[in-house]
Amino acid sequence: MSNNETGYTPPPVWTWDSESGGRFANINRPVAGATHDKDLPVGEQPLQLYSLATPNGVKVTIMLEEVLALGKTAAEYDAWLINISEGDQFGSGFVAANPNSKIPALVDHSTESPTRVFESGAILMYLAEKFDAFLPAAQPARAECLSWLFWQMGSAPFLGGGFGHFYAYAPEKYEYPINRYAMEVKRQLDVLDQRLAQAPYLAGEDYSIADMAVYPWYGVLVTGEIYDAQEFLQVDGYTQVKAWAGKIAARPAVQRGERVNRVWGPEELRVPERHSASDLD
Repeated sequence: MSNNETGYTPPPVWTWDSESGGRFANINRPVAGATHDKDLPVGEQPLQLYSLATPNGVKVTIMLEEVLALGKTAAEYDAWLINISEGDQFGSGFVAANPNSKIPALVDHSTESPTRVFESGAILMYLAEKFDAFLPAAQPARAECLSWLFWQMGSAPFLGGGFGHFYAYAPEKYEYPINRYAMEVKRQLDVLDQRLAQAPYLAGEDYSIADMAVYPWYGVLVTGEIYDAQEFLQVDGYTQVKAWAGKIAARPAVQRGERVNRVWGPEELRVPERHSASDLD
């Protein structure tokens, strides 16, 4: 469909229309930085996480719960709710922790001076190296793990910002972007399905941060928990991905991590803030 047929022709210079963002219009803007002064709370645990239980946030809480399940008590953490629909990510304290104003952000107070880490993939690597867990030490498994981790970081914008946005959240439905991103998401699911036909986990024989990164996006997509697009995408055809997702979903630490910073769904699954293991018990 040509631009003329859609009724829209891009102007010579783009200008921001704050009313055109649909349900996200109140939090989207074309500039960075804080919109208001607000310090971040700091609890008693070594690690301070500022997040929300979106797929990117869940990656990190799963990792922290998995490390704690290994008995590594230094991974104890406070998880503070950052409500992105209300613009908490634009508070001055959060912007200091993550200048990109996206969840999650981690601040490690166990170091000589507090260490900030932002971007979910970077946080997973930081924690894996800090606690010597879920990142293979030897090659080629280490390279395979990191390759799949970065695959997810590069691919998820097509699933979330592309397919998810136009299929589920855009104020109007448009055939071209939905078709374009559905095609790419199905290709990505096929990439995963073929890999998981070769090995039980993405890095090979062992569960790793690559699985933790991919599961909250693609695993949850095929299990029916995001976008309500399972029939549309025919996810039942990706049998290896579905089997892998079911295996990960059954892990107790995954079930715990998925509840942290959650403010929707059944009441018993909501743990808006987490300050000790008892908050999940």
